[in-house]
Amino acid sequence: MSIKQKKLLKLDWNKVHGMVPTIIQDYLSNEILMHGYMNEEALLKTQKEGFVTFYSRGKKRLWTKGETSGNFLKVIEITTDCDNDSLLILAEPTGKTCHLDKKSCFSLKGDYLSFLYELERIIEDRKNNYIKNSYTSNLYKSGTQRIAQKVGEEAVETILAAMKKDANELINESSDLIYHLLVLLHNQNLNFNLIIENLKKRKTIRS
Repeated sequence: MSIKQKKLLKLDWNKVHGMVPTIIQDYLSNEILMHGYMNEEALLKTQKEGFVTFYSRGKKRLWTKGETSGNFLKVIEITTDCDNDSLLILAEPTGKTCHLDKKSCFSLKGDYLSFLYELERIIEDRKNNYIKNSYTSNLYKSGTQRIAQKVGEEAVETILAAMKKDANELINESSDLIYHLLVLLHNQNLNFNLIIENLKKRKTIRS
């Protein structure tokens, strides 16, 4: 039994009167998607089936998120807080989580990772769905060699901007470089999350 499973067994159900507040977070973008409540039965069903199931205080029954809309929340990881009286679930959303047809039930400007994830989503869409006037779609149409060439060109321009000590130009060229790098990664069926995971592994070696 893992440490996380042992922690779930220590949930203080009495403290929360049998209802554990549960936060759902997008496992890739880190965006908070929604909040709900689970009783023991809901948690067991969530663990068994792999999709987030809450206890509806209004309907007085279990309900699996997406059972009517089809917008399920696939469980990636479940953990508790330090007091064992609330849950955090990392999930992969299918469609938009909020019933108001929004990705999240919370209105936030978003952080760096959530913006990057949204940018990657758009890039992947332009890769798979050709749009005539889209620069990204046409870049994919030009092939891997041209995409790789663009990364090289933008890298050189970023270096030149740094040598000129031009902050605005460096920001613009760095933006171009990162964008084209993301296009290249998706051309190879990769994403930036894999780069982040690799950097995490290297941290212990190089820090």
